[in-house]
Amino acid sequence: MEHPLLPHLVLFGVYLAPAINYTCLPPEENESVITVSEDSCSYTRMTEAGAEVKEACTEWDFDTSVFTSTLTSEFFLVCDKSNLRAAFQSIYMLGTFFCPLIGGYLADRFGRKVVMVVTQILITLFSVIIIFIKNFFVILAIRFLLGSCIMHTFFVYALEVCEAKHRGTMGILMGLPWALGTMVFGVVAYFIRSWRWLQLAVSLPNVLLFPALYFMDESPRWLIVRGRHDQAVQVLRKAALWNRVTLQPEADLCALMNEVQEESATCSSTPANTDTNTKKFRLTWPKLLSTRAIQVITAVVCIDFFVVAFVFDGLNYSGDIYSADPFLYIILNGLVEVPSYTLTVPIVGRWGRRIPTVVSYILSGVIIFMVAFIPPDLPALILTLALAGKVCISGAYQIIYLYSSELFPTEVRMQGMGAASVFAQLASTIVPFIISVLGSALPWLPSLIFGVAGVVAGVFTVTLRETKDKPLPDTIADLSGTIITTTADTSIITSALENDA
Repeated sequence: MEHPLLPHLVLFGVYLAPAINYTCLPPEENESVITVSEDSCSYTRMTEAGAEVKEACTEWDFDTSVFTSTLTSEFFLVCDKSNLRAAFQSIYMLGTFFCPLIGGYLADRFGRKVVMVVTQILITLFSVIIIFIKNFFVILAIRFLLGSCIMHTFFVYALEVCEAKHRGTMGILMGLPWALGTMVFGVVAYFIRSWRWLQLAVSLPNVLLFPALYFMDESPRWLIVRGRHDQAVQVLRKAALWNRVTLQPEADLCALMNEVQEESATCSSTPANTDTNTKKFRLTWPKLLSTRAIQVITAVVCIDFFVVAFVFDGLNYSGDIYSADPFLYIILNGLVEVPSYTLTVPIVGRWGRRIPTVVSYILSGVIIFMVAFIPPDLPALILTLALAGKVCISGAYQIIYLYSSELFPTEVRMQGMGAASVFAQLASTIVPFIISVLGSALPWLPSLIFGVAGVVAGVFTVTLRETKDKPLPDTIADLSGTIITTTADTSIITSALENDA
């Protein structure tokens, strides 16, 4: 879920650059054409000397019964240019591949709110500008920039201001806008078959988010860790007023805030016995690899993000393999995500995060693995199993976002999520080529690969700790269990945000 409100950016390739039927159109002035090749990529003509010459097609007649205008037909993305259709999808994911680590650093360094505002402005501008571009490679460049603006700051911000007992519900239900947006995108695409008008129709609603961003406060957890205690107190007072609760005395709040900040500074400091000259050249471990506990979390979460994006996007892009109707397939994909997210809420509330995540990965892997062995003459069964696998992997997708945000401490939460997102975007970048290249040659192979990947991720996830009903760790030291009291006390700081009326 790159962005809770923008599923169309991920799925645009399905409707803007689809595989459509086409027929070669030899030059009209050339009356010596004998035959056109079966793939409509070349034709054979007779020369004046009576020799047969093979020429590459440069013009095509495209089937407009499904789409009236696409990038495929406008820029002739067929034959030797057919891989550019996958590139249109992949270039966006490549942009998201480079962004998360930098974006995570910026959000941890300058705050959640400023990053959300800036990226939302850029997304809106790029989404509209692309409509007026007449060069395909410039369109690819803008798609790359769009991907570079997608971060997980919205998700992290929501969980940082949410009460521990409601984090599971909040984290899971935040996937509903994605599911609903996917269905709406399929419906809108059904009625708007021209790619430029479709792009405009789904891009303009981005402006609806700006009023909410204007009234939004900065994350108090981030303010505390960064030492901006006065601002944090102001946010907590506002939250206490909204929730009709009594805020702790300001002196107690400041003492606890200082304790958290000092703890964070201690974890980030350089050993005192290091001399000045050595400090200049000393190579230090990144914070995400600084202790054994954070190393395990980082490694496993990165694997989980890679696999969940790999399988989730793979199912989204496999309409040609699992269904003959691209509109119905996308709508059904969004529809099955709704019960997947809503049913996941009571599941994580009852059994926690780890077990449901493991089961979701393994079950999705087994189901999709089975699809590889279903005969093509049973399309209803193939579609049913594909959607069943989508239900499981959708649940895993939303749980792992919640789970990982609870595993990483506040001081590196955005960096941790960013690192994991790099692996997710790497998976999403290669998926279009797996579908178009491997899938066109061996339709069963993508399902086999997706199935094995799901099972592997489930096995690795067993090594993670449970986070249900636990306070969010604020520093890396909290993961060692040596500063339990401070972590418990910091829950009082956020009580103004986390108590209901």
